[in-house]
Amino acid sequence: MTMHHGSCHCGAVTFEVLVEVDKVSRCNCSICTKTMWSGAIVKPDAFRLLAGEAELSPYVWGYKTSTRYFCKHCGVQCFARGFLEEVGGDYVSINVNALEGVEVHTLPQIHWDGRHDGWDSGPRATPWPIKTAAA
Repeated sequence: MTMHHGSCHCGAVTFEVLVEVDKVSRCNCSICTKTMWSGAIVKPDAFRLLAGEAELSPYVWGYKTSTRYFCKHCGVQCFARGFLEEVGGDYVSINVNALEGVEVHTLPQIHWDGRHDGWDSGPRATPWPIKTAAA
């Protein structure tokens, strides 16, 4: 495991996380898709917020699987906290894009079907197909 440092764009929020970033999670829910979230999931004790707790704004949506935390100043979402049996209970999802020295586009991806609350299906190597309503 490697200690990584991360921050929002303006530097008001800083954190560290003990994680081996050998792949990233992608989810097809609307917020992950629209913000291009690339995540890595860790247990809460592997994450430490160093500065900026008062600078964070929480956001919970839809299936309420997690609370996302955004910097109030620059808008970057740094991490989320939540609970899902499918990932082992309590977790922190780190926005790997916010980590220093990590090139997200070079990492393999795993995909979750958050758009359809398909957490129990687990992750897979390819994106989930878009389901459309029958005409």
